[in-house]
Amino acid sequence: MKITQIRDHTAGIDIGSEHIFIGLDDESVYQFGTFTCEFRAAIELLTAHGVQSIAMESTGVYGVILHEMLQETGFDVWLVNPAHLRYVPGRKSDVADCQWLQQLHSFGLLANSFLPDPAIKALRAYLRLRERYISESAAAVLHMQKALTLMNIRLHQVISQIHGASGMRVLRAILAGERDPETLVALCDKRIQDNKHDQVVASLEGHYRPEYLYELADAIDCYDFYQQKLRECDRQIDGELTGLAARQPVPADYGKAKPIRHHKPAIDQLHQKVVRTMNGVNVNELPGITDYSALRLVGEVGVDLSPFPKEGHFTSWLKLAPGKKQSGKHIRKHKYKSAPRAAEIFKQAAQSLLESKNHALGAFGRRVRARRGPAVAVKAIARKLAILYYRAMTQGMDYVEQGVEAYVKQYQQRRLHTLHKQAKQMGYALVELTE
Repeated sequence: MKITQIRDHTAGIDIGSEHIFIGLDDESVYQFGTFTCEFRAAIELLTAHGVQSIAMESTGVYGVILHEMLQETGFDVWLVNPAHLRYVPGRKSDVADCQWLQQLHSFGLLANSFLPDPAIKALRAYLRLRERYISESAAAVLHMQKALTLMNIRLHQVISQIHGASGMRVLRAILAGERDPETLVALCDKRIQDNKHDQVVASLEGHYRPEYLYELADAIDCYDFYQQKLRECDRQIDGELTGLAARQPVPADYGKAKPIRHHKPAIDQLHQKVVRTMNGVNVNELPGITDYSALRLVGEVGVDLSPFPKEGHFTSWLKLAPGKKQSGKHIRKHKYKSAPRAAEIFKQAAQSLLESKNHALGAFGRRVRARRGPAVAVKAIARKLAILYYRAMTQGMDYVEQGVEAYVKQYQQRRLHTLHKQAKQMGYALVELTE
C-alpha cells in the first residue's frame, strides 16, 4: 500500500532546554535558542515559509510557551506523544527528530493530544497549584507528628486530626510555654473533653526538648504558610470560575450539593458556579462526585467532551480501559506507565465508593476486589464512574442510584440465567428447591 501525503506546508519542531530545531517540508532544518526573542524569530521564519500545520513533541514545561505563541499566531499546532515516535531506529538526533516529525505529520501518521479549551488553562493551573499546597500541608502535619513523637507527646494518637481546631490550639499553647496537661486539655473541643479527657491528659505528658520544640514550631509555621497560600489560591480560582460561569446560561435548577469533607475550597456559592460552568449538569448526582471533584475535572478535561466520540475513547484516554498488545496469536496485557490527572480524580472517588454500603458501584467493586484485588477493583469502579460522567456531560442523562440490594439481585439473576444456559447445553435442567 502506498502512503500518500495528505498535508502540505508542514513543519516539525524538536524542543530542548536550550535549543529548538525546526524541520520544513523542503528538508531544511533551522536552529533557534529558547529566549522569547528567538521564539519570535522562529515564528517569523515559519510564517515566511507559508507553514500552516506544525507537529511538536510534548516535552513537559519546555514547549508550553512556544505552543501558546504558535497558537496565538494562528498555526494549527499538534502536540504529539513522544512514545509514538520511538519505534524507528537509527535516527536519534535533534535534527533527525524534527525532520521525522515533519514527515510523519505530513502523511497523517501522528495523533494530536487532547487539550482542554484555552479558557480552562488558567483554572487548571490554579487547581494544580492548590493540590501542591495541600500536599505540602500534609507533609508539614507529618513533621508535627514526628516532633511530638520525639517528645513522647501522643496527642495525634488520641484525637483524629492534629491539625484541627483543637489540636492547633493545644500545639500553639505548648509553643507558648504551657506544660500543664489539664490546662491544655481545656483548650480542646467539649466533645473531646467529655469522651477522651483522661486519654488526652495522658498523651500530653511528654519529655520536652528545645530542639524538638523548634522542629514543632517550624512545622507549624510551614503549615500556616501553605494554608495562607491555599486561601490566596482559592481567591484566584473563584475569579476564574466566576468568569467561566458567566459565559453559560443560568440553569433552571441547580440540584442538590453533597458535603465536601476534605479540602473544601473557600468559594462562595461553589455549587451554583460549578453547575453553571458545566452547562447546568449537576454531577453531584453521580456517586462519589462532589463539587470539588467536579471542579477539578473541569480543570483537567474542560466541559466540551466532543473530542472523544464515544465513551470508550474517553476511558481509553484516561488509561482506565484494559490495555492490550497483540502480535499474531499472542495477546498480552499492557500496563500503562502513567495516566492523566483526571483518572486520579475518578480513582479517588472510586476509593471512597469501595467501602460504601449504599451504592451499587460499591457492591460491584467489592465483588471485583474478592477476585482481583483492591487495585483492580478501584480501577474498575473508576472506569464505570468515568462512563457515567461522560454520559452526563454529553447526553444529559440523569443518574438514579438503585442501591446495593438491587445490584445484588440483578447480579444473581444474571448468574442464574448463565447456569440455566450451561445446564441446557449439557442436557440438564435446573430445579428450584422447595425447602
